[in-house]
Amino acid sequence: MNTLTYWFHKLGSPPTFHRIATRVEPWCLALALALGAIGLYGGFVLAPRDYQQGDAYRIIFVHVPCAWMGLFAYAFMAVNAFIALVWRIKLNEVLAMASAPVGAAFTFVTLVTGSLWGKPMWGTWWTWDARLTSELFLLFLYFGVIGLHNAIEDRRQAARAASFLALVGVVNLPIVHFSVNWWNTLHQGSTVRLFGPSKIDASMLWPLLLMALATHIWFFASVLARARAGLIELDAGKDWVRKLAQDDAS
Repeated sequence: MNTLTYWFHKLGSPPTFHRIATRVEPWCLALALALGAIGLYGGFVLAPRDYQQGDAYRIIFVHVPCAWMGLFAYAFMAVNAFIALVWRIKLNEVLAMASAPVGAAFTFVTLVTGSLWGKPMWGTWWTWDARLTSELFLLFLYFGVIGLHNAIEDRRQAARAASFLALVGVVNLPIVHFSVNWWNTLHQGSTVRLFGPSKIDASMLWPLLLMALATHIWFFASVLARARAGLIELDAGKDWVRKLAQDDAS
């Protein structure tokens, strides 16, 4: 067994993962809060008014990072779901299911903030725009995964069934991302580019990217917390869980 494989299996051990997650989680939360506070201050206070939208555009500093996270969380869930179905690794089952509620929360915030932004810009809270409709379908996919996981009593069987549904829903991710290019929509196109110049001023870009980093770190902290709880529930009665309970009681 090579070193990479060894560490992969070592990290996949529930006791080892729980121990590492317990140490990493509070640091991730603290870092996410600090970066989020700086990003919000930069976006809501330091960034200039937009010459067309005025101060209404500032909702992008919440809306856009949450929209990115809704897609990222689903991709993270799908990758872990694939590993869980192919290799039957318990940790990946737990990670896939732990990420679903967090991703659903980000997607819900995306839709709410999008509606708040759409009202002054479009004159309506909602329209069956391609981007909005596919984003709503993404939220329903999250709800479907969560509901299916909770509907089956056997936790591991439930995780595998929900993982299969998560993989089926992957087809919606490119539709959400490319909808503004494939169809004529009210939703504006991409303004931030990984390759090439972004269509946004630097004074607005850095708070946006900082908020994106903060939401990513917050996502991982939340998933770690939920995964720790999920592993304890699955392994209740095993030696490492009993020892953990004894350590907490002492």
